[in-house]
Amino acid sequence: MAKLTEAVRADIDASVLCWLATVGADGTPNVSPKEIFCAEGEAALLIADIASPVSVANIRANPSVCVSFVDVFRQLGWKIVGEARVIARDDPEAMRVGAALIGMAEPDYPVRHVIRVTPTKIARIRAPSYVLHPEMDEAERLARTYRAYGVRPAAR
Repeated sequence: MAKLTEAVRADIDASVLCWLATVGADGTPNVSPKEIFCAEGEAALLIADIASPVSVANIRANPSVCVSFVDVFRQLGWKIVGEARVIARDDPEAMRVGAALIGMAEPDYPVRHVIRVTPTKIARIRAPSYVLHPEMDEAERLARTYRAYGVRPAAR
């Protein structure tokens, strides 16, 4: 089992979306965005199932999953490969394990299941510019990304 380090957890907390990849019983891949998720300490990633019947069915058929999240401006993120388990909302374990997650979602977005991903491998995701232009510092990298997306950072 791989652990969610402080760096991974910080990026999870700062991310707006993650992408959950699953595989169905017939071998068909599926990937879908999830916007309500959080770390369960170093042990697991918790994802709210609000409207994800395909993801839930796929995990029940094949628990192997991959989750990724990327800060689009820093162009850095993480890929978490692991085993997922679906915990029904009415299971007492859902509230014990997923209380923080449920608190983030409800009442606006009722959580049908808590998806608990236990990582087996965690790898850094980096844009090609990190390899092709290692001399570029973070300020320059951010400036280029803001220009490419046509946005400006929010004033602090």
